[in-house]
Amino acid sequence: MDLFEAHRQEQLARTAPLALRMRPRTLDEFVGQEEIVGHGKLLRRAIEADQLSSLILYGPPGTGKTTLARIIANTTRAHFHQLNAVTAGIADLRQVIQEARERMGMYQRRTILFIDEIHRFNKAQQDALLPAVEEGTVVLIGATTENPFFEVNTALVSRSRIFRLRSLSDGEIRLLLERALADGERGLGHFKVEVTPEAMNHWVLVAAGDGRSALNALELAVLTTAPGPDGVRRITLEVAEDSIQRRCVLYDKSGDQHYDVVSAFIKSMRGSDPDATLYWLARMVYAGEDPAFIARRIMIHAAEDVGLADPQALLVATAAAQAVERVGFPEGRIILAEAALYVALAPKSNAVVKGIDGAMHAVEKGDTGPVPVHLRDASYKGAKALGHGAGYKYPHDYPGGRVPQQYLPDPITGRKFYHPSGYGKEKSEQSKKE
Repeated sequence: MDLFEAHRQEQLARTAPLALRMRPRTLDEFVGQEEIVGHGKLLRRAIEADQLSSLILYGPPGTGKTTLARIIANTTRAHFHQLNAVTAGIADLRQVIQEARERMGMYQRRTILFIDEIHRFNKAQQDALLPAVEEGTVVLIGATTENPFFEVNTALVSRSRIFRLRSLSDGEIRLLLERALADGERGLGHFKVEVTPEAMNHWVLVAAGDGRSALNALELAVLTTAPGPDGVRRITLEVAEDSIQRRCVLYDKSGDQHYDVVSAFIKSMRGSDPDATLYWLARMVYAGEDPAFIARRIMIHAAEDVGLADPQALLVATAAAQAVERVGFPEGRIILAEAALYVALAPKSNAVVKGIDGAMHAVEKGDTGPVPVHLRDASYKGAKALGHGAGYKYPHDYPGGRVPQQYLPDPITGRKFYHPSGYGKEKSEQSKKE
């Protein structure tokens, strides 16, 4: 590195965004993901022993994928090379692979190739990378926000360990912000800054687990706030809102507002009000509620309050939960809205709930009784000699695939647990029973 390059690097270090300046340099500085890089965990042991095999880091933005790659670059004795899948092509890959082969042949030195946004490589590019990974010419570290099982070549996935990074917790986001405020070398510690609790809580909430987003908002707020007569820059909720371009919505994910808004959302779906359903859904999405939590509530409601009046509701809700996990936000809001509207507009029945609760109550009271002989398992040795299965009528041998016979234990023969509501598809089910 010549003097001009050294000066350029020094300038970049001073003018780079706060999130880049505060990027952890060691595993001990790394925040979050204890499940995979905590003491004694596999990935941490591999990094510390410099014995990495190919891996793919998968998770939402701002959770530490690139940071982990840079920590590996700082600790490994192997040559570290970085490419971005947005700008790199097959020619770049072939050059890196050729240099890696020469490096291994001449110096017996491994090459670690980090590819950011690897899901953006097309099939041909991924295929070009595969032989080098398979033969060990390069150790691949891929980073992606997309599910690699869908977006990355199956052969590459099968030769790599997949590590899924989760969104950072509120406490972890708060720790990142506090570190940046206190660090006088790389952070904002050389400023006199006072941040109100409301402002800090707003950043933590709106960042929604994205550390980069939270640090960017903090930096913008501090740099654009003029110091007072005492030299202190005071960051209020209003400043925090402006810095991250989101207004504060009264919604505490662990307090009354959380439960009140969720309750209103569920009752609006149950009440078949599509407009209120969308409004309360928007309140939760805007405030940073966990999409998985919202999806779970829609699934529960589909079974609890729609049930067999429209069995498709549960399928739609379940598909939405899977789709949101794969697609993420902001598009995920559309998927949740479709599922919530479907459930809200579906015919309603709680016959399933009454049925299972009634059956559970009967069991709890002791109305169990032995299994009728003709329903018992006759497949094991000696069962038929005991009479198991004798007299059982196979429904498919009868018209319509139905045949009356005793299915309940003797003490509760004739007991009714399921009472179709007469709405939607349960209406036809009711007519069959009558």
